[in-house]
Amino acid sequence: MATRHGHGDNHSRERFLQAALTVLLKQGVSGLTVRSVAEAAGTSTIGVYTRFGGRNGVLDALYERTFEMLHEKIRAVPPVSGDPATGILALAHAYRRFALDSPARYAFMFEQSVPGFDPDPDLRAFAQRSSFDLLVDRVAPVTPSGRDPNVTGYLIWTTMHGLVSVELTHRARNPPPKWFIETTDDAYDEVFGAGIRAMINGLDLELA
Repeated sequence: MATRHGHGDNHSRERFLQAALTVLLKQGVSGLTVRSVAEAAGTSTIGVYTRFGGRNGVLDALYERTFEMLHEKIRAVPPVSGDPATGILALAHAYRRFALDSPARYAFMFEQSVPGFDPDPDLRAFAQRSSFDLLVDRVAPVTPSGRDPNVTGYLIWTTMHGLVSVELTHRARNPPPKWFIETTDDAYDEVFGAGIRAMINGLDLELA
């Protein structure tokens, strides 16, 4: 999906977006400046201003692009025929892996990591369609009659998000004394899966 924000030809814009992603991955959100993006793209700051209008334009375009990437990651997870719970769990694991692949990217998408940056409502709606709505589509067929599948999806989504966010925090720091989870990917993956399964089971979804 082509980014809606900014001006100029698509090839040049793509080069700047790739540069912004590189800066985000290597320097974190604090490194996202017009100058750093221009340097990563091998051009002057004038090019960034021409195509995006400034730093906020770059951030808007990058926000949209990162949710496009998450959408592709989640959409690539097929439902499991006859086993919707496993399909939902597989989607959740894809979300976790996306977060672990780049904590800086995840923080940019889901935390207020850039002071003063607030994506416009259209971008927020796009982010919802690209991520949360895909989970709702998966849980809607197994949500009991009379319940709102958006609420069902929200409860699973927030469980996913909470478990991943805490894991990222612990991975970035030394674990507290006598921490009960081994600091290995397998150990956190097992706890993550147990948490999602517990939420699925607790919602009494019509899985049979």
